[in-house]
Amino acid sequence: MPSFLEDISRFRGTKERNAKGETLEEFLKAYDPRRYESPSCTTDALIFAHSGKPDPSLEGLSLLMVKRSNHPCIGTWALPGGFVNIREDLSDTARRELEEETGVKGLIMEQIATYGNYDRDPRSRVITTAYMALVDEKDVKVKAGDDAADAAWCKVHLELLSSRQEGGRITNSYALSLVNESKRLATKAMVQESIRTDGVIQEKNYIVTDQGMTAADHAAIITQALLLLKKRL
Repeated sequence: MPSFLEDISRFRGTKERNAKGETLEEFLKAYDPRRYESPSCTTDALIFAHSGKPDPSLEGLSLLMVKRSNHPCIGTWALPGGFVNIREDLSDTARRELEEETGVKGLIMEQIATYGNYDRDPRSRVITTAYMALVDEKDVKVKAGDDAADAAWCKVHLELLSSRQEGGRITNSYALSLVNESKRLATKAMVQESIRTDGVIQEKNYIVTDQGMTAADHAAIITQALLLLKKRL
């Protein structure tokens, strides 16, 4: 196959031939990416909003959610997001999908996490990268579009239900609440945080134990983002 990129000069390394005697051009011509199963990539956007000034307790915080109009998870509430185009940077996908589904654009967005459990999507092996923004709600106008049946600000609240430590592992259980009275949405999801520490290295995992009316593993992504925000505010 021809090279995926037009300019391959920065990939020449020391310009040696490989063990087969191939130049970079010859290697790329013979390379077949179909030899390996390829996962699909998506992005999801967490747009948090406050009124005036964000409270360090996260009280009064809202999150922009969309109602899914198609399978999978039809009828549930999800983070705005979608599939990455083949020649598109992840951050550009996050901004494009956010605008297509909610009309929101021009935000500063930070990449915060990647979710890649093999069973997170029934369509294919889908890995998602989450991006986060924090805005003043009055500065953002929302309008549902693309494959979103609706888009709305939901009051979001995270409550720590229990915490236990066994050996080197800490397990925290959280209840995540999302409320929008005008949309008749009042749902609660349960998320478990698992933390293992080895010196300066910390391994964290977030698992949804009860989705409520949230899509797939989005409650886990939201929980992780809220805990990160709380540390910074």
